Amino acid sequence: MSRPRIQPRTQAERLAATRAALLKEARAIFASAGYEAAATEEIVKRAKVTRGALYHHFKDKRALFEAVVEEVARGIATTIDDMAVPVSDPLEAMIEGTRAFLDACLDPAVRRIYLIDAPAVLGWHRWREIDAPHGVRSLREGIAVVLAARPDPALAIEPLTFLLSGAFNEAALWVAEAKDEKTARRAMDRALGELIERLFAPSRLPRARARA
Repeated sequence: MSRPRIQPRTQAERLAATRAALLKEARAIFASAGYEAAATEEIVKRAKVTRGALYHHFKDKRALFEAVVEEVARGIATTIDDMAVPVSDPLEAMIEGTRAFLDACLDPAVRRIYLIDAPAVLGWHRWREIDAPHGVRSLREGIAVVLAARPDPALAIEPLTFLLSGAFNEAALWVAEAKDEKTARRAMDRALGELIERLFAPSRLPRARARA
């Protein structure tokens, strides 16, 4: 009985495989060494491709790093979305999503690439552009659902999105840098849960001040 004939990969498939290998190895090296110390020579060697292949896909090391950051951003957002979907209560979904974000960012590789090196290497403006369709999008959607269930004239979606985004990023860094990460994480979970519940509690502000 003859073996089925294996079809050779197309050019598009070969290019996709090369790009995937470069991203995989680059992510590992950026995570362990940091952006500045990461060497493209080592990335190429580990990916088992030529330097020409690297520069076919990416203009330079910064462009490669940016692609890795985008990949990490998608992964974080997917983790948050997967955690929040099964929860029926919008407020509880937001709290669970926050915990999922902390879980993702406490991965040393994610923390190094996304929270530490990305803003420094790419600049805050570009980093926020990358985050916009991922983490910021997920948070904005969560806030919108909560406010639809708990209308409050004192609260608006857009400012809350960036206020909470900054708080969550700092929370992840604070926990990661704590001497006792488990204790810090428990404390932060409690604090963020209280913050979110109190923030979206019915407003006690007078109507005139709420409209100001």
